[in-house]
Amino acid sequence: MPVTKQAIKKVRQDKRKTIINLKRKKNYKKALHDFGKNPTVAGLSVIYKAVDRAAKTNVIHKNKASRIKSRLSKKLIPRKQTAKNPKK
Repeated sequence: MPVTKQAIKKVRQDKRKTIINLKRKKNYKKALHDFGKNPTVAGLSVIYKAVDRAAKTNVIHKNKASRIKSRLSKKLIPRKQTAKNPKK
């Protein structure tokens, strides 16, 4: 049990911040799940917003946010068909 005033206050703050952080984490994971079912440009912008907010508040690392955005943006780009134009 915390004894000092500042330790008691820190427990209250941590409880409040834990709830906020879990909401942010749940929000970006839900956006990822929805995008996986139906990848669209609008869905990508929702994910970017959610992931950037999670990274800004240190819920996830900024490099992880960048990696997530990069991987998902690649899913929208159509693959080049190299079989049509083989080099001779």
